[in-house]
Amino acid sequence: MTLLTVLTYPDPQLKIESEPVSKFDDALRIFIADLEQTMRASPGGVGIAAPQVGCTQRIVIVDVSSKPKIQQHGRLILINPEIEQWEGMAKGREGCMSVPDFTGNVIRAERIHLKAQDEFGEFHQYDMQGYEARAVQHECDHLDGLLFLDRLVSRRHDLFPRKKV
Repeated sequence: MTLLTVLTYPDPQLKIESEPVSKFDDALRIFIADLEQTMRASPGGVGIAAPQVGCTQRIVIVDVSSKPKIQQHGRLILINPEIEQWEGMAKGREGCMSVPDFTGNVIRAERIHLKAQDEFGEFHQYDMQGYEARAVQHECDHLDGLLFLDRLVSRRHDLFPRKKV
């Protein structure tokens, strides 16, 4: 497996809309393994999208299982994800590997219904809420060339320097 380079803002590649995946082969699964290793190498990383490493395909990995007290589905490989329904809105703080120096307040749906394929092309449906729903929405935004910076409630009051640990 290979650790991939994460693109950071303002890299213009982060603004490119991704193309659907149509070929579910060993090369795809190798890329997904590299993408996951890259996510896990980032402290606190719970998600990553292919565009963050310069691949313009609709691939997302989300794993919020490190947060044991929340309802979640564990490790998810989401290919060609589509949010089919959403309800409720809530403001929450978000960070991003591609925006390493800042966090910000973003309004997202509290509950979503998602359809996606796995690395073998099989379709799955998920009902998600809370933190997991927020993480999936954040990663899916990358597929459309959006960063959390594009969804800040207020650039003046809702963007914060990230605390260095």
